Amino acid sequence: MRALQIAATGMSAQQTRVEVISNNLANMSTTGYNARRAEFADLHYQQATRPGTVTAADGTVIPAGVQLGLGVRPTAVSINLQQGALTQTGGDLDLAIDGDGYIEVTLPSGISAYTRDGGLKRSPDGLIVTSDGYAVAPGITIPDDARSISINAAGEVFAYFSDQVEPELLGQLTLAGFSNEKGLEAVGSNLFLETAASGTPQVTTPGQEGLGTLRQGYLEDSSVDSVREITELIKAQRGYELNAKVITAADQMLAATTQVR
Repeated sequence: MRALQIAATGMSAQQTRVEVISNNLANMSTTGYNARRAEFADLHYQQATRPGTVTAADGTVIPAGVQLGLGVRPTAVSINLQQGALTQTGGDLDLAIDGDGYIEVTLPSGISAYTRDGGLKRSPDGLIVTSDGYAVAPGITIPDDARSISINAAGEVFAYFSDQVEPELLGQLTLAGFSNEKGLEAVGSNLFLETAASGTPQVTTPGQEGLGTLRQGYLEDSSVDSVREITELIKAQRGYELNAKVITAADQMLAATTQVR
């Protein structure tokens, strides 16, 4: 009985959907996190009678046919590219991207990763790094005697010193843009890696070529909508229960078949 296998694929699909929703809710306080959505497609069809089959000598054809579906399968977990609200923190190294773009960081392996988490820190050597200690490109070092720093919308980093009136330009932060942001590979710690699907990064000054600007003293909140996620969770739960009922019904039908004397 195909209903058992079909319902099993439905239960597996709803389980995947719940797992995606649970990850969204777990990250509803994660800086710069974008909600994900599970996407599905129907499986192959068994062609009992193909549409267009000739059924008579005069050329009469079947208009619809008999095509029996074999279930469902997951096709993608798509990211919802929606900017979260900007929350003021007042931190000198807290940066929010107002618009599109990613901050480029350098991993210990030497490859580049990308993030929208602007909660930056200062290493013991004065280097601007992420919360995990990864250097932010292009590698700007803050002098030990700097009284404070200022970062403008274009990413220029200025340092103020006690014995100077005018600030000193330390460097300029850049942003990276991608032709297909949904093709980036998430690797955890709010980091993404370039893939063949995302395209090569276009690194430029904030505010140019369609990229956003930087806002010092702000952080981007998670874009997770808790009300929407709970609604999706209820729908996934009901879908799982309905597929479980199909398995129960199929089992009862098989039991009735074995009891025929």
